Amino acid sequence: MTNETQTILPNGKASRDISDTTLRDFTGYTVRRVAGIVQSDVNRALKPLGLRLLSFSVLVMIVDNPGLRQAHLAEALSVERPNLVAIVDELQRAGWITRNPDPTDRRAHALCPTQAGQNLYNKAVEVVQSHEARMTGEMGGDERAVLLTMLRRIEAAGKSSA
Repeated sequence: MTNETQTILPNGKASRDISDTTLRDFTGYTVRRVAGIVQSDVNRALKPLGLRLLSFSVLVMIVDNPGLRQAHLAEALSVERPNLVAIVDELQRAGWITRNPDPTDRRAHALCPTQAGQNLYNKAVEVVQSHEARMTGEMGGDERAVLLTMLRRIEAAGKSSA
């Protein structure tokens, strides 16, 4: 194993004197690095729409599951409820979703997209699809499918050991 690697630092400059070779042999380290790069890029792509990855994810879940309760949304996205409340408040203030009394439980609220939210969803999905194409452009369709399968296996293994 050689320590002669080129690492790209946060400032975008390359450094030949810092090696992360040992760390790069660990799946978690590499996944975290890739996730940071992907998240930064998708946030840049979504910024003109007034979204970032988490708010986009919340909007998508609400559009795809109208009437979803906040507690169920937090669970589905693995987000702490207090953190989710701020995102839901933000989407509601922007006029993209509404909170309606849940017909089966008056203490709960059903989250529904507005027409403006649906329109934003359509634009944002296109933006994220373009982002995905940029990020995985060097992969063939089969390679991308294998990547997603492997990542889902890691996710499932993590959930089952929790």
